[in-house]
Amino acid sequence: MEYTRLGSTGLQVSRICLGMMSFGDPARGGHPWSLPEAESRSIIGRALAAGITFLDTANVYSAGSSEEITGRAIRDFADREDVVLATKVHGRMRPGPNGAGLSRKAILAELDASLTRLGTDYVDLYQIHRWDPHTPIEETLEALDTCVRSGKVRYLGASSMWAWQFGKALHSAGEHGWHRFVSMQDHYNLLNREEEREMHPLCADQGIGVIPWSPLARGRLTRDWDEATARSSTDEFGKKLYDESSDRAIVERVAEVAEARGVPRAQVALAWVLSKPVVSAPIVGVTRDRHLDDAVAAVDLQLSAEEVARLEEPYRPHEVAGFA
Repeated sequence: MEYTRLGSTGLQVSRICLGMMSFGDPARGGHPWSLPEAESRSIIGRALAAGITFLDTANVYSAGSSEEITGRAIRDFADREDVVLATKVHGRMRPGPNGAGLSRKAILAELDASLTRLGTDYVDLYQIHRWDPHTPIEETLEALDTCVRSGKVRYLGASSMWAWQFGKALHSAGEHGWHRFVSMQDHYNLLNREEEREMHPLCADQGIGVIPWSPLARGRLTRDWDEATARSSTDEFGKKLYDESSDRAIVERVAEVAEARGVPRAQVALAWVLSKPVVSAPIVGVTRDRHLDDAVAAVDLQLSAEEVARLEEPYRPHEVAGFA
């Protein structure tokens, strides 16, 4: 495994981030495809043994079950200080007017709840899961600054939003002397490259580490377009992200490059994401041992300029997806 710094920080992370949404009680939180704890622990243990030290979860994943499984696995399989543990806040965790969002009340309550589920007294990276249009960004940023100064959070991150919103947040934090976001978790893969227009140039200019979610496009880039999986059949959010009329050609290009290289398609798609200088670590969801093996192997796969151009050539502009 290779390691890199998260943006311009001193924090070193593995080039692959293990996405923990795959792990959680299938009966909780509307993820029937997630793995129960026994199966989750097997994969998490293998990932840590392979040198993956960067783990990303969220309070809403399987209604908190993902955080619980993640925390127990870290205690059993790793030294806490060797792991970069990330979680997120924004989504609804309980009924009532303050059970979701990015108000000061919600953030401080949800951080403590996440720490309890994770069984730790701090998280390395605390991220806002989405932009909250109902809360002034200044209130959110001040509350997040409080989290860092309390010692419960080491670094702050953000996720999918418009570049102008992220720019406003960075400027406001600097203006008030609050801790700034150091990472952007955005939707980025061969089927959706809209972040290359504004968000990624902003991140490169500001020294922000990019940790893309869905780098394999919900698995679309790893199989024939018409092949279905248990997740693709039940993932309503994922069904809104990709379009056969524009994306099938790219999936076919990935298959061609992979066949010529003699490697699985997942390795090609991940190697493409890893080739982008602004990307610190793609967040990879894993439910089988071979998924993990492909992710680790992709770090060492270097695509030629000709292969990159061939993969990128069929791309057509998309509507932005994944902000809500």
